[in-house]
Amino acid sequence: MSTVYSIRIPKKLRELMESVDVDWQREVSKFIEERVREELIKKFIQESSKDLKGMKVIDNSVLIREDREG
Repeated sequence: MSTVYSIRIPKKLRELMESVDVDWQREVSKFIEERVREELIKKFIQESSKDLKGMKVIDNSVLIREDREG
């Protein structure tokens, strides 16, 4: 299923777009998908960073010692 999203562009740009053989619908959709993906990645990284800041740091040597003793 799809939906319509319209934008305003300068008339001159529209004329230039029509002068080249490009599937603009596909190009714009592809660009939007990539941009959304980038923004989601940024958002997930920010959320993960917040989660990591809340975690306490554990020395690896302590974990190894516990594992060997246990």
